[in-house]
Amino acid sequence: MQARSPREILAAAIRQRHAVLFVGADASMAVGLPSWQTLIDHLLDDLKIDRDVIDGMNDGYPMLAEYYRLKHGGIGPLRSWLDRNWKVASDRVADSRLHKLIVELDFPVIYTTNYDRNLETAFDIHGKSYAKISNAKEIASARQGVTHVIKYHGDFDDDSSLVLTETDFLNRLSFDSPLDIRFRADALSRTILFIGYSMSDPNIRLLLHRIWQTWEDSGHRADRPRSFVFMPSQNAVQDAILARWGITVLTAENGERVENALVGFLSDIQARISSMQDVS
Repeated sequence: MQARSPREILAAAIRQRHAVLFVGADASMAVGLPSWQTLIDHLLDDLKIDRDVIDGMNDGYPMLAEYYRLKHGGIGPLRSWLDRNWKVASDRVADSRLHKLIVELDFPVIYTTNYDRNLETAFDIHGKSYAKISNAKEIASARQGVTHVIKYHGDFDDDSSLVLTETDFLNRLSFDSPLDIRFRADALSRTILFIGYSMSDPNIRLLLHRIWQTWEDSGHRADRPRSFVFMPSQNAVQDAILARWGITVLTAENGERVENALVGFLSDIQARISSMQDVS
């Protein structure tokens, strides 16, 4: 019998509702969400800081947000600015093939590090029930039998849940918050698919490493469900490192245009699931 391809393995896991989706910023930027540079520019203007202050900083917005908190005594005004500006018109989400596919693929759990409400809007537009989770209380009260949309870096409705400043990110390094505990449980029992991320992001790399470390420490590495990350193009260095951590990199295939690679990829997975259902 011919071995199944990674895409077929992933499609089968999604069909069996045994897969979890983890969604990054690229999915929101695809429908017009402002870039991180917009946030950095706002922080610099608000704090009246010269642009050269952030020269050499890698993804310096957490440090600037930390300085903002020190200067203002909190992040309330910044959260309000983000809530007003970090949004996309609902018609853009309604027209998004990407968001429609995410809803239709019917993942039991979706994690996202995005602060925006685009995923929730997509579920509302397409008439599918979900439960939003951003803190311990919502973990306990979330309705069962619907997709759990877990706001891994927080939600605008709860300032205390936001992971925005450098201290917030450093506090998450312990990987023991209620959302981390929930994620560790999912990582031990389900296939995980990451989309919309740059693998150069140190926070997501740490998360992937922690998943690997959890399985290494368990003594049952061979029983780990397959995990995948979709990247529009191949990078031999990243592929090798991620493979070391037990993550299979999936890239665009022939016929999937780079600019629409993620939509093409999820469309292909959906078609494979439909084909499996037809056979059964």
